[in-house]
Amino acid sequence: MLHVVNKSPFEKDSLTTCMRLSRPGSHVLLIEDGVYAALGGGAFAARVRESMAARKFYALGADLAARGLGESDLIDGISVIGYDGFVELAASCSAVQSWV
Repeated sequence: MLHVVNKSPFEKDSLTTCMRLSRPGSHVLLIEDGVYAALGGGAFAARVRESMAARKFYALGADLAARGLGESDLIDGISVIGYDGFVELAASCSAVQSWV
């Protein structure tokens, strides 16, 4: 299953809920302000790293760039994908859950 998180973890608890309820083997895509959760030195980095042991995390490259962030700012192991990767990921998953 693909879980899409678009809210900053500083604004809403969508990411925390997603990580708690998603099953191991799930994919988590951070888009829009959700990309702030991918920051290596961020307040949520430890929780995201822990969740990455059982889930694959992605960040949308265009949303990182729009916020002045780059791949070097991210937690190791988070994959940066483009819109084409977003489409491929959504098409390859059995279902998509958006967390708002």
